[in-house]
Amino acid sequence: MKHVDDASTLPVTWWKSSASEAASQCVECGIVSHDEQIVAIRDSKAPSGPALLFTYDALAGLVGALRRDALK
Repeated sequence: MKHVDDASTLPVTWWKSSASEAASQCVECGIVSHDEQIVAIRDSKAPSGPALLFTYDALAGLVGALRRDALK
């Protein structure tokens, strides 16, 4: 997993879950590269803060582990 220090510098369109409320605290996602299958994740409250970069497979693994409550 890689990261960038300022997520606002990434050339992506950010989105958050449709289940999130406008003022809620959540993460936002943006596709960095379809070809390289890279997704960025950032804190919605800190758009100029850091972002983590995941491959599609790594992000799917993280989401699966969270759903199974396997990250204890």
